[in-house]
Amino acid sequence: MVMNKDNIDKLLDSLSKSKFRGSFHLNNKMKDYCFDKGLDTVRSHAYDFINKTLRPKDILNDGKQTPYKQVHPVFIARHASGTCCRGCLEKIHHIPKGRELTDSEVDYVVEVIMNWIKREIK
Repeated sequence: MVMNKDNIDKLLDSLSKSKFRGSFHLNNKMKDYCFDKGLDTVRSHAYDFINKTLRPKDILNDGKQTPYKQVHPVFIARHASGTCCRGCLEKIHHIPKGRELTDSEVDYVVEVIMNWIKREIK
């Protein structure tokens, strides 16, 4: 897995063309949250969410751990970017299930999420 902005941009461009993935967008309240809290804080939240709900080897409710409602921009970004569950992470990002994510994989997931959010708030 090579993490660079061009690869992430290509991936996000491709996912945005999906009927399902392309249907997710931040509402004005979520955009305001990003501006009010700042992207560093949102990134910190992303790390926290990923470490708790995606990093572990075994996830009790995998596939259902990411809310669809507009409760936090990271949740919406996770659905839009295919980083919502281990199944999507394996299918879209080729990161296998059945083991704990490495630090570099967590960094990659957070980078994908943050790039999607940055696109949304432009």
